Amino acid sequence: MNIGIIGYGTRLNYFVDRLLELDLGVKVAAVADIDPEKAKSLLVKKGMEADKIRFYADADEMLEREVLEGVMIGTRCTLHAAMAAKVMKLNLPLFLEKPVGVTMADLTLLRKAASESSSEVVVSFPLRSTPMVRLVKEIIDSGRLGTIEHVQAVNNVPYGGVYYHSWYRDEAEAHGLFLQKATHDLDCLNYLVGLRPVTIAAMESKQVFKGDKPANLRCGDCGEYHTCPESPYVLSRFRQEEVTGDSCAFGVDTGNHDSGSVLIRYETGMHAVYSQNFYSRKSAARRGATLIGYEGTVEFDWYRDEAKVHMHNAPRTETYKLEVAKLPHFGGDAALALNFIEVMRGREKSRSPLSMGITSALMCLKAEEAARSDRYQTIDWT
Repeated sequence: MNIGIIGYGTRLNYFVDRLLELDLGVKVAAVADIDPEKAKSLLVKKGMEADKIRFYADADEMLEREVLEGVMIGTRCTLHAAMAAKVMKLNLPLFLEKPVGVTMADLTLLRKAASESSSEVVVSFPLRSTPMVRLVKEIIDSGRLGTIEHVQAVNNVPYGGVYYHSWYRDEAEAHGLFLQKATHDLDCLNYLVGLRPVTIAAMESKQVFKGDKPANLRCGDCGEYHTCPESPYVLSRFRQEEVTGDSCAFGVDTGNHDSGSVLIRYETGMHAVYSQNFYSRKSAARRGATLIGYEGTVEFDWYRDEAKVHMHNAPRTETYKLEVAKLPHFGGDAALALNFIEVMRGREKSRSPLSMGITSALMCLKAEEAARSDRYQTIDWT
């Protein structure tokens, strides 16, 4: 199966490995990227023969010339919707990075494109495909807990520096951390409860990653390079953490909140709360949720590889231990890759369809609006 890639960035460079390791006949046939030579060098490092891949600087040219079984989009987020619309005009299977759009205009474009296309779109939402979520979904759907009437979800991110050291710090590109991070978790909550969100409120804070350092300051040019807790020097040599960029995290031009929370009302009247934080580190990492029904509660955490079921009317707690925390996206990427392959083969439907990607992005946009206005926002298209 020949695939074409539009925007060969870090995420798709990584995800292509998940496709190839399945050994199911996927071949990277063509790549369109604003820096074709960089894309070529990354693919050569994987052991691919560059002369068997066609490289383009323009996505339209690639789509016009190539005969493809599927297309993957990994551009910067501001181009996701526009590029997806081009692919959907050709009715090709599409793997689309999240967020699917960063403005209301993007989401309107995607809805229109989808209404006129037969493309099966797999949105890059690996969390809903993880063994952990599949287990929790099975428990919820069994009815043992009763109807889920309250959800408490959390994401304490242990690698939060990436959002202040690298390109993510530019909100003109990233459009904030609800869209960049919460879009995953909100989609997962929607999937687990199986309900339509109708209202959202939000609050965000920036208490840590702020400061008065000059704009455009690089860590290596700062006199505090050897002492700043966020410098690549300290991170790599003393904290054994991965270095994700060298822009000053305490500059006047550092964007993004460093903690944020949303409150969601669903169509039945039940509500959920989700909170994310970007300065937690090491064993303080948390990512998961507690879902509460009248008959019982299920709680899970991807980092701890554990789910627990507490029965309310019996002296019984069940503990499930998994072994997926160290797998890419907790095991979700492999499932996502296999689903895209089966979609290209015509054997499966998308497990993370475009409609869900649009819903999640809409929730994030409304959360940003709610945080700015201090007002509840309705999740609809009016």
